[in-house]
Amino acid sequence: MRLSVAEMERCIGCQSCMFACTRRQGKIGLEDTCIHIRSIGGMERGFSVIICRACSDPPCAKVCPTGALKKRKGGGVILAADLCIGCGNCHNACLIGAVQLVEKTGKPSICNHCGYCVGFCPHGVLEYIPGRKEPIDASQ
Repeated sequence: MRLSVAEMERCIGCQSCMFACTRRQGKIGLEDTCIHIRSIGGMERGFSVIICRACSDPPCAKVCPTGALKKRKGGGVILAADLCIGCGNCHNACLIGAVQLVEKTGKPSICNHCGYCVGFCPHGVLEYIPGRKEPIDASQ
């Protein structure tokens, strides 16, 4: 199962997906969100939606010195927060910038591809693909 950006050009930067992600974790605000919206020029030029691509050979897991990031079945990674030392290697290794560090803890916010955010996007930007067999190649 995988979360995907279906219609990037439809994103208006409302950040509803980001708030939903944080709320699902039982938190408020945007600091712990696992999905990120970035402006590429505001309403005129649009927005970029940055989510984990569920790499088949995740570079973020390769550089983790403690094994806190483990490959997830179907692609991507799972974070064992108790093993994380907050070194930031995973953040630096992510090819698309999907791994962000939480300011309070220094640990990464990692998307688990639950699909919760999809239902909160008012414009159908995101989609959830259940039953996906092949993870994405990081070089794409």
